[in-house]
Amino acid sequence: MLQNLALLRNVGRFESVSDQTPLAPLTLIYAENGRGKTTLSAILRSCATGDPSGIVGRKRLGSTHPPHIVLNRASGPPPAQFQNDNWDHQLDGAYIFDDHFVEENVCSGLNVSSDHRQNLHELVLGSQGVAHHRTIQDCAERIEQHNRMLREKRAAIPANALGPFDVDEFCDLPARENIDDAIRDTERSLAAAEAQKPIRNTSEFNQVTLPRLDLAEIADLLARGLPDLEAQAVERVQDHLQGLGAGGEPWVADGVRRMDDSPDAPCPFCAQRTDNSPVVVHYRAYFSDAYRELKEAVSSSLRGIEQEHGTDAVRRFERAINAWMEGGRFWAEYASIPEIKLDVDSVVAAWGAACEAVAELLRVKQGAPLERIAVSGQAEQAVEAFETARNAVDALNQQLQAANDRIRAVKAAAAHGDRNALRGELARLKATRERQQPAIATLCDDYLTEKRVKEGVEGERNLARDRLTEYRETVFPQYERAINTYLSRFGAGFKLDAVRAANTRGGSTCNYNVVINDVPVAVGAASVQPGEPSFRTTLSSGDRNALALAFFFASLDQDPDLANKLVVIDDPVSSLDDHRSVQTVREVRRLTEQAGQVIVLSHNKPFLCRIWEHASTADRVAIELFRSGAGSSVRAWNVNEDCITEHDRRDAMFRRYLNQDDGNRREIAKAIRPHLEAFLRVAYPQHLVMHFTLAIDDLAIGLGLAQKQLLSQAVEYSAHMPRTAT
Repeated sequence: MLQNLALLRNVGRFESVSDQTPLAPLTLIYAENGRGKTTLSAILRSCATGDPSGIVGRKRLGSTHPPHIVLNRASGPPPAQFQNDNWDHQLDGAYIFDDHFVEENVCSGLNVSSDHRQNLHELVLGSQGVAHHRTIQDCAERIEQHNRMLREKRAAIPANALGPFDVDEFCDLPARENIDDAIRDTERSLAAAEAQKPIRNTSEFNQVTLPRLDLAEIADLLARGLPDLEAQAVERVQDHLQGLGAGGEPWVADGVRRMDDSPDAPCPFCAQRTDNSPVVVHYRAYFSDAYRELKEAVSSSLRGIEQEHGTDAVRRFERAINAWMEGGRFWAEYASIPEIKLDVDSVVAAWGAACEAVAELLRVKQGAPLERIAVSGQAEQAVEAFETARNAVDALNQQLQAANDRIRAVKAAAAHGDRNALRGELARLKATRERQQPAIATLCDDYLTEKRVKEGVEGERNLARDRLTEYRETVFPQYERAINTYLSRFGAGFKLDAVRAANTRGGSTCNYNVVINDVPVAVGAASVQPGEPSFRTTLSSGDRNALALAFFFASLDQDPDLANKLVVIDDPVSSLDDHRSVQTVREVRRLTEQAGQVIVLSHNKPFLCRIWEHASTADRVAIELFRSGAGSSVRAWNVNEDCITEHDRRDAMFRRYLNQDDGNRREIAKAIRPHLEAFLRVAYPQHLVMHFTLAIDDLAIGLGLAQKQLLSQAVEYSAHMPRTAT
């Protein structure tokens, strides 16, 4: 509540006014037109909203100093002070009905614009609904800011990194380990799907191994002799065989076999028996089965080396390695294939050197089967080098055999591969790799963070929308009923229906119909065609003012905290007839019982007097804005002196005539009709019958003034009529 108007300086008509008159719960302010009512209303509106424009625009003309206003508040210090174009404190809550209210919420002249309907939407919603609505608007502004940031962050992500995806899809790509391997495998699968016939016709890797050279086994063979043969016998036989010359040993060996076949046969040359000949015994020991087996083992080993390690084996190996090389080059495009690094010439050289070294030892052994021959260091080195090469070939063979599993998978995939799906997967993988680049990952993370924040704000907005929708479903029907109640009280010949909220691109708005004679006239977004009924053609000035008052009073009814609010009403009876003026008085009286403080400003003394009457003397105060030099000032207003109305004067004239037979009879006769008509207009506005009042005139003239019965009846009616009705 306001305590007083402590200072009004350099604003409107007020040059420097300081008034300590305490304001009451009901404060009436009378002023002639142009004395500062509108300025005072604007000051109170500015203090309630914090908007300085209503005061800055009313700076006193000719003043060199800015406006300075101090309003003491009943709640105690500090006061609300306006200096340097700003308020340091505001009123806690206020409703103000004035031209500004009508201009903002109802109409501008004869027109109802989208702005009017948007403001009316907030008026209908009340503080609780406006809070939801402003949350939505605040969220919308924040979302737009986030959208601007998102556009900037989206543009910062290189377009050539996106692949087939938009920015949102690209940024949502999950990280993937071993992405390069996945890309390579997918590229191979795609290449395989596009080369089905060559893949189907290309063989897997064959087994390729080198035969072993078992040096330990060969060393055993080279060290073998005939353990049962005496060394002296061996020496004598060998000396004898050397003496026989070339081919002597086979010749003797053949002879020994013959003797073995016929043990009792004599010598074919000297015809002597041989069973007791020591030389023959030596021959038999020397050319025994063990000797023959030894020689056969050496020969067999030589043949084995020739077969397994000879020229044909080397050529087969070289062809197999060439096949490996060709297969490796082919399959490397479709699968993960070990690199085939093998120096075939070196392998063949090591192989040949080892074989030659071993074969030479065997040939020596073959020439002297009974000699024990040791493996030379050169032969060992050669075999060791060959074994290293052989192990390398074997290791590569194992790797290629393992690769055959992947080759078989490639063959199966190529036979059933979906090339389009593989191309899509390859594009996804490449985009994923780009997404994982540190610089781009930072840009994407910034974008996603901004996007999540925006989504959070959108969630707030949607929640506020749901709450506002639920609130609207309750409050708008209530508001429609309240408006129509007030219109009925004002005796308006119309009502409203279809008071509904609507969401437009420009914001939430309120549409409604004015119903006249059961015909709805839409007041909404749709344009009115020429010749069609509209707001401007169906409502009079008084109707529009009554509608504005109905909007205002209905909005007050929606506020559960009205008992703590200030209500300011500036000239509400403009364009209103007597009945609507009286009804406005009644509504103001009712309002004083509900609101924390009511301030009514008007240039209409009778209107203010009617409010003053019957108001509690402890809760009312009246002040006047009066002319003071070139401006206006403030003083207390003696309402009682200004409350004598024409009705009161007519009533006193009638009573003097009846009681004292005093007065101008013609003036008395002329006053009867307006006196009774005023009563009927107030008491029965909808049932007033003009011919009834005309009949009264005729009756008064016809009977003559000597007949006082009619006049007595008029005075009796007047006695039952409220003084505030005229």
